[in-house]
Amino acid sequence: MRDPTRRIHSLLLKKNQTLAVAESCTAGLVSYLITRYPGSSRYFLMGISAYSNKTKESLLNIPHRLISAKGAVSKEIAVMMAQNVRSIIRADLGIGITGIAGPSGATRGKPVGTVFIAVSGKERTVWRKFTFRSSRNAVRKMAALESLKLLETIIK
Repeated sequence: MRDPTRRIHSLLLKKNQTLAVAESCTAGLVSYLITRYPGSSRYFLMGISAYSNKTKESLLNIPHRLISAKGAVSKEIAVMMAQNVRSIIRADLGIGITGIAGPSGATRGKPVGTVFIAVSGKERTVWRKFTFRSSRNAVRKMAALESLKLLETIIK
């Protein structure tokens, strides 16, 4: 899988757009990938590893009742993570990622490798569901790279 980070770096600089990231199952990997290039501080405003539900609630303003109703690994939570991290820091773009990297944590209907990714811009929010069948580290890496590919579709 090709790493789209360099293209995103160039696009964000060219378009003068800013980015904030809220990660759960990737635990900072997207933030790491984004900040590998010099000059990323011109667009990267914040990355948060909101691993626990408590953190999602307190720092990202995700309602407890929504987490209880839909589960922390859901489209609704990924979308709110992306929208709220963008809003909180006043970024142009936000990414939200939540999933089950494994080896445990699977629930009925959500096997290990289930990941929801959302990207929020000022005009629209897009999301995708993935089921990666691989090791914990591979799930995290694939989720991070897919989030960057989804981000690229919003900033083009």
